[in-house]
Amino acid sequence: MYRSFSMELAGRTLTVDIGRVGAQANGCAFMHYGDTTVLSTATASEKPREGIDFFPLSVEYEEKFYAVGKIPGGFNKREGKASENAVLTCRVIDRPMRPLFPKDYRNDVTLNNMVMSVDPECRPELTAMLGTAIATCISDIPFDGPCAMTQMGMVNGELIVNPSQVQWDKGDLRLTVASTREKVIMIEAGANEVPEAVMIDAIYQCHAINLEIIKFIDQIVAEVGKPKHAYESCAIPEELFAKMKEIVTPEEMEEAVFTDVKQVREENIRQVTAKLEEAFADNEEWLALLPDAVYQYQKKTVRKMILKDHKRPDGRAINQIRPLAAEVDLIPRVHGSAMFTRGQTQICTVTTLAPLSEMQKVDGLDENIQSKRYMHHYNFPSYSVGETKVSRGPGRREIGHGALAERALVPMLPSEEDFPYAIRTVSETFESNGSTSQASICASTMSLMAAGVPIKKPVAGISCGLVTGDTDDDYLVLTDIQGLEDFFGDMDFKVAGTFEGITAIQMDIKIHGLTRPIVEEAISRAREAREYILREVMLPCIGEPRPTVSKYAPKIISMQIDPQKIGDVVGQRGKTINTIIERTGVKIDITDDGTVSICGTDQAMMDKAARLVEVIVTDFEAGQILEGDVVSIKDFGAFIEFAPGKEGMVHISKIARERINRVEDVLTLGDHVKVVCLGKDKMGRMSFSIKDVK
Repeated sequence: MYRSFSMELAGRTLTVDIGRVGAQANGCAFMHYGDTTVLSTATASEKPREGIDFFPLSVEYEEKFYAVGKIPGGFNKREGKASENAVLTCRVIDRPMRPLFPKDYRNDVTLNNMVMSVDPECRPELTAMLGTAIATCISDIPFDGPCAMTQMGMVNGELIVNPSQVQWDKGDLRLTVASTREKVIMIEAGANEVPEAVMIDAIYQCHAINLEIIKFIDQIVAEVGKPKHAYESCAIPEELFAKMKEIVTPEEMEEAVFTDVKQVREENIRQVTAKLEEAFADNEEWLALLPDAVYQYQKKTVRKMILKDHKRPDGRAINQIRPLAAEVDLIPRVHGSAMFTRGQTQICTVTTLAPLSEMQKVDGLDENIQSKRYMHHYNFPSYSVGETKVSRGPGRREIGHGALAERALVPMLPSEEDFPYAIRTVSETFESNGSTSQASICASTMSLMAAGVPIKKPVAGISCGLVTGDTDDDYLVLTDIQGLEDFFGDMDFKVAGTFEGITAIQMDIKIHGLTRPIVEEAISRAREAREYILREVMLPCIGEPRPTVSKYAPKIISMQIDPQKIGDVVGQRGKTINTIIERTGVKIDITDDGTVSICGTDQAMMDKAARLVEVIVTDFEAGQILEGDVVSIKDFGAFIEFAPGKEGMVHISKIARERINRVEDVLTLGDHVKVVCLGKDKMGRMSFSIKDVK
């Protein structure tokens, strides 16, 4: 049965069609927000996947180029690998949805979103987020929803609900907030030093709007929702836990996990597991459940230690940061490098500078091909956690962590006019035990300064964790969580910023939301920590950007010419500019507004190229002195090339003070001579004299 539901959302109509398409999916919502159209579906397998101890959820976001009237590039002319934007959208949808599925659910679930039409005033990412929640809520898949999402922008200090694409891209805030009926469940933000108080206000304005959307979803579910299906629970039997505690007492498990060295803890748990395997050798059913059971036993032990005893596994105080260290210039010959260490988390970031022509072209669901001047790439090799695994390129996690660091640093980069470089930073994870993404922000800030990038202010990042009890008031916020506290805790709240304000937030949780006091305490605790990291560690290591770029980095001369003269510099089929490049070994880029960037490592050659460009675009007047080479000899005189593609003639009578019969008596091809400009002859050519040079 086809039903259509509508509500007004931020001044535009949101319409949801149910039963119109996708009838064989467990749940399908055909979403329309303005002229943006997204098909959102939720499907689940009939039976649980065997042999796994996790919930197999897949979230997809498909960008169809026909949605913006484009044909994809490439040989095949069809959509291929998911774009970075698609990957990041999948992650933002996944994070609030995953905690709302039953923890013991092992059926495969796929949440798919297909973007079919894009209205620049209504972002497809937001439409997909809402469509996913609605499709899952009306399906028969077990789900403790609804949840809803709202985005908030800021232009000229004014908050804008669900901003257009232009407002989102150009504004000072890009905030996405997901909520359940009672609490905030996900936060993601990029910001231009937004103060904590403003950020919290924006978060809870989004939360209020989410509650209105949830009422709308409740109406849809009441009318067309399916009963939730029964499923085979994969929960660990309580009798297994009871028997495990007889063999390995809670005190023994606490002793096993209570260490600040990850490798020691892992060896302790290996010995605990071996002891339990020996005890259950005759019980195949319990042996199969043992890995997950040991994990759950560790989790309960760590949570009890933290929440009830205020003891962290490595012995730190609740608000204490692990030991910190920082250094720069550890990698020779690169343009800039820095390493930041926090406990057993260690990141090395290398900065590379290049001319603006090296900017990354990003072809997506936009009217034009976009360019990224700053690229942050994050790598997480298996050796960083003591594992062996073949590298298959960056996964969604690596892409997400790189984008988070990029978002944190972009507001602090200098303008293209002040620093005409494309910039790439690569964060290599040497060792990992929690919050490598925030360590990469710290390392990248120092690497950029070491490379001579005049960033406006240094940026640092930190992650706060959470352990909750049985009530909303029973909780503990942890500063600087390590891996174990992330795995067994309820929250990973990452905040990056300067001394003045926030530049990025990413919040992941495993419970059904956070109360406002928890959000406020986490943001406040993160500010204290990042100020400490900046003041005590990063700035003593490198206090400000170096005044010049590295000797190994390309140098850039920027000059402005009349846009009408661009054709003269380029020449017919690029002949003129290519000649300059061949003669000097530099790289030259020219923008439509007449900005010429000359890039190279040899300053003398760069200066020569700049002089040649200047000569080409200059309208010479009589009396000006030039230099050039003899490129052609005729009976009546010689032609002098004073710049690539630019020639003037010296009449035979103007070559020497005395009378000569043949040009060849004085000049030969290739001679380098000084000439004085006489103006233009009857044919419009530049006329020169050699004999009148003073």
